[in-house]
Amino acid sequence: MSFTCPYCGLRADRGTMHAHLAEVHGDQIAFSLHERSGYTIATVTCLLCSASWEQPIRKARRDPRFLEEYAYEIRLVLFDLLLHHLRGEHGEGGGER
Repeated sequence: MSFTCPYCGLRADRGTMHAHLAEVHGDQIAFSLHERSGYTIATVTCLLCSASWEQPIRKARRDPRFLEEYAYEIRLVLFDLLLHHLRGEHGEGGGER
């Protein structure tokens, strides 16, 4: 089965959608700085229900280039969380194996 992109409506299988989100919609990941820990926090929000997930990026504190070097991988992690949510809470990708 397929997923529908919450940002542009593209329909694709999970693997294609995962790559599509990371490559085309990376601007949907918000970054902030946790004041006490100094960690960078990456956040993705579901457009359908406003649920959001935060992922601390601890290595960015010690290496300022880390976010640039691993931007794609960071987006993949966050969008993976979103895809799990879309499947579990919104019925996307049902029946996919």
